[in-house]
Amino acid sequence: MNSQHFQTPIEYLKGVGLTRAEVLKKELNIHTFADLLKHFPYKYIDRTRFYKIKDIQPDLPYVQVLARLVSKEMMGEKHTKRLVAQAKDDTGIIELVWFQGIKWVEKSLVPGQVYVLFGKPGFFNGKAQMAHPEIEPYNPKAPQQRGALTLQPAYNSTEKLKQFSLDSKGLQKLIAALLDQYAREIHENLPAYVLNRFKLAGRAESYRNIHFPNDAAQLHEAVLRLKFEELFFLQLKLLKNKLTRTAKFKGNVFGTVGHYFNEFYHHKLPFELTDPQKKVLKEIRVDTQRGVQMNRLLQGDVGSGKTVVALMSMLIAIDNGFQTCIMAPTEILANQHYQTIKSLVGDDFVELALLTGSVPQKKRRVIHEQLEDGTLKILIGTHALIEDKVQYKNLGLVVIDEQHRFGVEQRAKLWRKNIIPPHVLVMTATPIPRTLAMTLYGDLDVSVIDQLPAGRKPIETKHFYDAQRLRMFGFMKQEIAKGRQVYVVYPLIQESEKLDLKNLIDGTEVMSREFPLPQFRISVVHGKMAAADKDFEMQRFIKGETQIMVATTVIEVGVNVPNASVMIIENAERFGLSQLHQLRGRVGRGAEQSYCILMTGQKLSADGRVRINTMVKTNNGFEIAEIDMQLRGPGNIEGTQQSGVLDLKIADLTTDQELLTKVRKCVEDLLAADPQLALPEHQILHQSPQEKNGGLSWDKIS
Repeated sequence: MNSQHFQTPIEYLKGVGLTRAEVLKKELNIHTFADLLKHFPYKYIDRTRFYKIKDIQPDLPYVQVLARLVSKEMMGEKHTKRLVAQAKDDTGIIELVWFQGIKWVEKSLVPGQVYVLFGKPGFFNGKAQMAHPEIEPYNPKAPQQRGALTLQPAYNSTEKLKQFSLDSKGLQKLIAALLDQYAREIHENLPAYVLNRFKLAGRAESYRNIHFPNDAAQLHEAVLRLKFEELFFLQLKLLKNKLTRTAKFKGNVFGTVGHYFNEFYHHKLPFELTDPQKKVLKEIRVDTQRGVQMNRLLQGDVGSGKTVVALMSMLIAIDNGFQTCIMAPTEILANQHYQTIKSLVGDDFVELALLTGSVPQKKRRVIHEQLEDGTLKILIGTHALIEDKVQYKNLGLVVIDEQHRFGVEQRAKLWRKNIIPPHVLVMTATPIPRTLAMTLYGDLDVSVIDQLPAGRKPIETKHFYDAQRLRMFGFMKQEIAKGRQVYVVYPLIQESEKLDLKNLIDGTEVMSREFPLPQFRISVVHGKMAAADKDFEMQRFIKGETQIMVATTVIEVGVNVPNASVMIIENAERFGLSQLHQLRGRVGRGAEQSYCILMTGQKLSADGRVRINTMVKTNNGFEIAEIDMQLRGPGNIEGTQQSGVLDLKIADLTTDQELLTKVRKCVEDLLAADPQLALPEHQILHQSPQEKNGGLSWDKIS
């Protein structure tokens, strides 16, 4: 597809035209010939088998029948008009029904003619039936007509497209025409030795065979080749970016570990570091000594101790004469980091400040002055940190929390705050499956903290049905009597007619009746409250003035109340796995045993049941993330949607993990041998810029 032809707007393909082109663009995002070629079938139907009418079962997906048309008749009035026909073979009769396009179908049907019927079978009053079957006259001399492929491709279409005769069959015709005309212009884009090493089929034949395979083996080879190619160029781009950045961006050298780090480590750290924490600190230490800008992703479950690692890294930067900052996505989270770090370092150890939208002007001016003269060493805040008027004297390390909530532009602004770009440590509490990390953050070095600090007890998770609500209330009272606090989380604020959910307002009333004043006090927090009211309610709970916090998911990120030991999630089946896991992570922050209770209705969907069972079975965020990716698909994992990375046309990160690992190793070897892609066998990789992108927006990858 190095040919310019494939960048031609779709309206210029014979059989498309302006009107159909508009619909293709709107409905399927097909703008060019290349887009159409990459609209791959989502399944294939075996057209080699003919069923006898008596062998048709209602649970068969699609069947193909050879039968003679016996009769046809228009039935019903205006709105219920339909065309009904009968066809028979030597074993029985099948009824055929059409509700749309009936005039045209009626004209083409000839009683007495033998037809190939193809469609989804159903049964009505005990008789076999097919609604809107594909139907074509049987021609024994030409079994290989276009419509009678052995493996018939099925393409995603929409109701709107069907109005323009662009159902699966219509799309198939367009793709066949495109291949007939331009297949010879699909040139190879992988080096010959890669094709040989991985036994990959040629590119042009793979495009033909993925749309029109003669058999399953041919289809398998085509799919493998095109998946390999897609993942290859994705990894090539990511790893090339990494090499370029290493060469281009010099980094400050943190040569010493001095007073700040040692004083904190030996005299202020309130607990022993876990082995994974020590390992990550060592990795950061090595990164910051190389004279190259560090770009490291730190993954760790809620409560695994990422903030301490970030603080100790910042102290190394301060020991070397640099300033540091932490950028968080919300004021609540920024505030929490500030309180956590302040409580760890004490009052007179290191100069730190909090900068968010609600800091008064007078205090801001002081912060700006202290930043510019270098006295302020640690600045914690929201994106207020990247405003132009915030100037640092010597910014050496930037820590970004929950990075998927920040755009690349916002992060790049932080880099420009120093002549030599600061080192970057990105933290996330959303565990990311390994394959996704290799793709989303393929150009970052990844560190993982997969062990909780000593003394933390794993959270016990239980599943209760609505019928067990009294038991749940009893348990809450037991825990409150021990002096603990409880979260109760609802998915909605107000009742929705469509969804019969326990909503927060009703829930608050029930709680107030069950837990009356003055013995119990309740805080209520939801997204539609004014920020000041929300903060007031949160603070009451944090200070222990209220024992129960009834909330929507606003508490998912950023509330740290070590005394809260119970998390109750209403309508738990309505939440995604990663969200359930994040919510559960709000408890279990103190030394006490903590509990998470998942409340659901009696009826659960298959996916809902898998999610609930997974939560009860494991506390391991990475295990949960893998299952979540299998259930939801990689494109829906938090933050990946807007990143533009996962616009994969054929590869699937949930099922192609093994292939991705092979491809990445292949690209690593290739770049290790030839970082500039200068060897003759690699010239092929320079030839098609639009192909190298694979249609991805690289500017969106950090």
